[in-house]
Amino acid sequence: MTDRKMSAFANNDAVGNIFELNDDTDFLAMAEDTVHVFRGHVCDTEHRGHIKSATELVVDASDGFIPVWQQNSVLRWRFQRRSLLRYRYPDQIKVAARTLLAAAVSAWGDAAPIRFIEDDDAWDFEIAVRDANSCSVMGCTLASAFFPGEAQQELVIYPMMFQQDTQEQIETLAHEIGHIFGLRHFFALEKEQAWPAELFGAHEAISIMNYGEQSQLTDTDRADLKLFYAMIWSGQLKDINRTPIRQMKPFSANRP
Repeated sequence: MTDRKMSAFANNDAVGNIFELNDDTDFLAMAEDTVHVFRGHVCDTEHRGHIKSATELVVDASDGFIPVWQQNSVLRWRFQRRSLLRYRYPDQIKVAARTLLAAAVSAWGDAAPIRFIEDDDAWDFEIAVRDANSCSVMGCTLASAFFPGEAQQELVIYPMMFQQDTQEQIETLAHEIGHIFGLRHFFALEKEQAWPAELFGAHEAISIMNYGEQSQLTDTDRADLKLFYAMIWSGQLKDINRTPIRQMKPFSANRP
């Protein structure tokens, strides 16, 4: 990836580079009460939501049904404290992440089927900011998300994402939010066959659920998503190609 200027989301002239890391001694001292979290297995979001390319609205059916959110659902989120311990300026990172999340959700407009509220107590997912990039010969992961479900989840952001320009940051997170709404990639049917998917909506190459130059949030993306949820909530759409649709309640909605 070519070097890009740090955007306004990730830069603060008052403190310099907000992603400057604490030294190992300070980090270990602060992490002492949660050190068990860092030991053993590290699990990232499943790859089924992160293979690149799309030309139409594709929804997840990997568990034998299509998960979507119940009407009027609210996803409550908080920052994952331990993921910020490595950083010297966690408060500035929080500001950058809040601003980015708000912009990405707003980009979907009234097509967004759910609302997002920051809540440190009753939370459905945590925003985790990794202290290192996740790269391979195939490229680097910028962010990873999750699909509709009733468990507590994680939205992961890698430092490299903040090296994009502002619009690219918004589009990257808008793409991940598309996954949270239940959307998959087009060639999931061809290259993610381990996790079944179903098609719904228009067939257009330019889509936020695509990658690269074709990854742009379009009016068709919004219209398809809005229609998809409207038909489900009205009872008109109960399955796609005989795959049943199941409406999910957020974890926080199931609390007594």
